[in-house]
Amino acid sequence: MQKKISKITAMKNERVLISFDYALKRLLRNKANYAVLEGFLSELLMRDIVVKSIGESESNKEHARDKYNRVDVLVEDASGEILLIELQFSIEMDFLHRMLYGVSKSLTERITQGEEYLEVKKIYSINIVYFDLGQGEDYVYHGKTHFKGLHRHDELRLSKAQRETFGKDVAGDIYPEYYILKINNFDDVAKDTLDEWIYFFKHNIIKDEFKAKGLNKAREALDRDKLTPEERRTYDYLQTQRSHDLSMIASSKLEGRIEGREEGRKEGREEREKLAKDLEAALAELARLKK
Repeated sequence: MQKKISKITAMKNERVLISFDYALKRLLRNKANYAVLEGFLSELLMRDIVVKSIGESESNKEHARDKYNRVDVLVEDASGEILLIELQFSIEMDFLHRMLYGVSKSLTERITQGEEYLEVKKIYSINIVYFDLGQGEDYVYHGKTHFKGLHRHDELRLSKAQRETFGKDVAGDIYPEYYILKINNFDDVAKDTLDEWIYFFKHNIIKDEFKAKGLNKAREALDRDKLTPEERRTYDYLQTQRSHDLSMIASSKLEGRIEGREEGRKEGREEREKLAKDLEAALAELARLKK
């Protein structure tokens, strides 16, 4: 009985908040709420991030589709570095290619003709996905460029002048870095502060014991009860529409698999009938030769 009461109490304390995708679209671009995104980015990159501005990413301007199932924003931090954040619900075969495209487009569009290449800023591509991207059992992946010697196996470092100019240590630090958070792979056990954020991304819940940077502000800023009646209607509609879209995608895939199996059965039946006819003809020819 006591366990049941404790469970009910815990459920009451775990208030469901506004989903992170909606927050990115509508709420976190307000400077008063920058602390939420600063907290998540600081936990992910393991250093303090101060957000200077939040806006649409360069690639988002050309992709009007996926209105409900995708969010794409560009963050500039206080040092001028760029953080592209993409949140995606529905599966895309070429998603990894689009990550590369988004980074490349941001690089080329943020430097004007005639500027020196040293004006190119570091870019981080941060991708929060709710589908099985590639093959891998982990739920956080990090990719970056390394320049390794083929003979001495050392890593290419920057010169002293370069280190002082760029604030980087090795050559690969200049190049873009990629993060992929596979939310559905998370086992719901928060082992560190980044996991606390991932738990929130998966369940829209921040537990009382969570201490990650930005989560206290998120509890306040993403409280659904603080939305106006009109905002709540919009939020509920978008959530319903997204669920509907994902359901339609899942249904289409299921129908495709069923049709594929039916087609396979049909082809198998036709093949068996053809083999039977061939066997019958071969036996007839063998009987004729024996005569």
